[in-house]
Amino acid sequence: MLRTEHLSLAYGDKPVVDNVSLAIPEGGITCLLGPNGSGKSTLLKSFAGLLPARSGQVYLDDRPVEQWDRRRLALRLAMLPQKPIVPDGIRVRDLVALGRFPHRKWWQRNLTTDDSATLNAMAMTGVSDLAERPVEALSGGQQQRVWIAMALAQETDILLLDEPTTFLDWGYQLEVLELLSTLNRQHGLTVVMSLHDLNQAAQFADRIAVLAGGQLESIGNPGEVITEPLINQVFRVHTSIITGPDGRPFCSGFAESFKYASPF
Repeated sequence: MLRTEHLSLAYGDKPVVDNVSLAIPEGGITCLLGPNGSGKSTLLKSFAGLLPARSGQVYLDDRPVEQWDRRRLALRLAMLPQKPIVPDGIRVRDLVALGRFPHRKWWQRNLTTDDSATLNAMAMTGVSDLAERPVEALSGGQQQRVWIAMALAQETDILLLDEPTTFLDWGYQLEVLELLSTLNRQHGLTVVMSLHDLNQAAQFADRIAVLAGGQLESIGNPGEVITEPLINQVFRVHTSIITGPDGRPFCSGFAESFKYASPF
């Protein structure tokens, strides 16, 4: 469904992603892991057709993303950035309804199908009782649920999320990840997201891609990827990995970070 072949990306003259080839399994949850600056957010932008390739290609249904009409692409995938901006004074219902924009012609407004999709998206994310409240008055976790509802109202096959748990406390982080997992299992939504927490990725992902320095270091299921040698190498920490009762790996502790040699 969504894949890259020898993809390289850059901002101006600065290379960010180098020769990455990977395929996103349909109907699964794929997590992008890696240190800050490893290229996770940049890769997600290219999946959504928001950043042209320096070389190589991103394909959706074997067609280069850059050849997709923007409206038709928005009918296939939705993306939530790391820091979405809430329009001043907008209500929850109205923000969620913005997800219907790709489905409308310029002369169409307030279609019954739009109303139904909006209400359904709010119900799936548990924000129906917040419909008339200003989005800016909600907690961080509630706001994230509303943004996900807006993406669901778009009725796409693929949902891309750039660090959806950033700025949330631990309880809200798990709430958001459990919601995404439920949407994946019950509705077949393909989820691709970047995360920082190794254990959260190991718990919720079907497949993990690890980036470092803009290159793909490893890709596979959590047990194949979350290993002591790889984590020590990529994140420069000493860690211990144990296997939980569900068979998934778990980072049980971080002994110390590797010391960088001082130039002085």
